[in-house]
Amino acid sequence: MIMVTGAAGALGALIAERLAGREDTVLGTRDPQQFPAVLPVRPIDFDDRRTLIRGFEGVDVLVLISAGQGEDDTVIARHGAAIDAAEKAGVGHVVYTSLTADGDHLPYALPHRWTERRLRQSTMGWTILRNGLYAELLAGLAPLEDGRITAPLGEGRLAAVARADLADAAVRVTVEAPAHAGRIYELVGEHAIGGADLARTHGPHVTYEPETLAQARARIAASGAEPFQVPMLVGTYSAIAAGFMSRTGGDLRQLLGRAPRCPLAATLVQHRDVPCHLRACG
Repeated sequence: MIMVTGAAGALGALIAERLAGREDTVLGTRDPQQFPAVLPVRPIDFDDRRTLIRGFEGVDVLVLISAGQGEDDTVIARHGAAIDAAEKAGVGHVVYTSLTADGDHLPYALPHRWTERRLRQSTMGWTILRNGLYAELLAGLAPLEDGRITAPLGEGRLAAVARADLADAAVRVTVEAPAHAGRIYELVGEHAIGGADLARTHGPHVTYEPETLAQARARIAASGAEPFQVPMLVGTYSAIAAGFMSRTGGDLRQLLGRAPRCPLAATLVQHRDVPCHLRACG
């Protein structure tokens, strides 16, 4: 049996869609009553160990989607509880959605590396998917307002990856889990994009105007963000601007068996289809 945790999240929902119709798959989410029943659903709450122990019963392959959105100790506790419960339930293999190696410069890298280490020390088989930052995230970090895209990205670029491609890669690894045991895959985009590229997707009337990290910090703090989110977002900007997130390549094309989606198109996928004709997407 396959289980996907975090099935109500953006990545989890895409993985669930791709597994829909399989008789050997169940989904895990905190509130099953609010989840569309594309597959059987079990209550899974990383903050409630009782749901983990019951929920993982009979599971052979567990897709463990990172339970972020918290301080490091909170995320580590969640992931630790999930892996402990999976071992006790007899899960055979865990597919974990981690963070690209270049992401070690990001403030939220530590819980990912802790989880990778815990999995390597576990009694289970494992595969680690080191996901690059989503193209959709970059669009959120550099929003369009009044004809301008303003963000402290400087001239930095991001090897962004479409979330749908990461879902496709995760599904392939999951359904072929024994063939991927003990593997760590780097899943970043093949084209690095920056603020000016984002502006061009909206047409010649939109400009990219870099701001400082201090300006971004004040803007985020004033937006009502949680206290832990401010350094996370500022640190993401900083790593991109300093050029640490621009390395392309990796294993994505190999796992997909095709060319990855255009990251610039993915930034606008919620609004319309964008042909991948821009220079940054080759």
